[in-house]
Amino acid sequence: MRHLIDIKDLSIQEIDELIKVANDIIAHPDKYSEKCHNKKLATLFFEPSTRTRLSFEAAMMELGGNVIGFSSASSSSTAKGESVSDTIRTVGCYSDIIAMRHPKEGAPLVASIKSTVPIINAGDGGHNHPTQTLTDLLTIYREKQRLDNLTIGLCGDLKFGRTVHSLVTAMSQYKNIKFVLISPEELKIPEYLKEGVLEKNNIEYIQTDSIEDSIAKLDILYMTRVQRERFFNEEDYLRLKDYYILDKEKLKNAKDDLCIMHPLPRVNEISTEVDDDPRAAYFRQVRYGKYIRMALILKLLEIE
Repeated sequence: MRHLIDIKDLSIQEIDELIKVANDIIAHPDKYSEKCHNKKLATLFFEPSTRTRLSFEAAMMELGGNVIGFSSASSSSTAKGESVSDTIRTVGCYSDIIAMRHPKEGAPLVASIKSTVPIINAGDGGHNHPTQTLTDLLTIYREKQRLDNLTIGLCGDLKFGRTVHSLVTAMSQYKNIKFVLISPEELKIPEYLKEGVLEKNNIEYIQTDSIEDSIAKLDILYMTRVQRERFFNEEDYLRLKDYYILDKEKLKNAKDDLCIMHPLPRVNEISTEVDDDPRAAYFRQVRYGKYIRMALILKLLEIE
């Protein structure tokens, strides 16, 4: 039985295979419409979510399966003091696979140790979000037709942004990847990622606080919001939340085939005037998330 807790749980070959299956689902949806007939996905979301939860639910439904679960901790027995381990063992009696989001880092890993069915980490605190990373990889592939020879700009909250951490880890496995890390001093990428992933794998990177000075060289610009829920100090959040705002003016020097991505939700970091720019891929990115999760569900349930 396989779980997906960290993007590192998947080899580069497995990631490429998931992308291949997702592309086939996009091309031939009818072929997959009953693949999960009589299978049940449980969505256990101890933390708010719109896109991730609905994406998992839509993915399972389009595979012909059913969905059970809850969308907040307050509507589960956790509110009565039940442990994560007991919740997981209970829900495993009703379902074939579980997608779980939790505010505490490591909670899905603990769940996977006790679970009798596959666990998918749908986000654990500021740590990991592997299915968002798979979504990002499929988006990059669909938009650029490759996952190598790219210069990727990551902008905003690089300290707490779990999507950034997972994407850096995944893209570092591909050839000739360069990163431009754009953030204020307080939100720089963690040292463990710089040393343990970028420098360990001899990945070229630069750190800067300026979008304007960097945008011309980028193939991908991955914007992130400054996350209020990750800050202990409200004053720090208010000071940094509008540090970067991508607008038409900043895009003047960008490549014609730049791909602009965002894991969403967006607050102010991308002006709505950018939405109609053909380079804006973030809503296409949402759609791709459903297809890659369909491919992942099939893989973990060992359905051909």
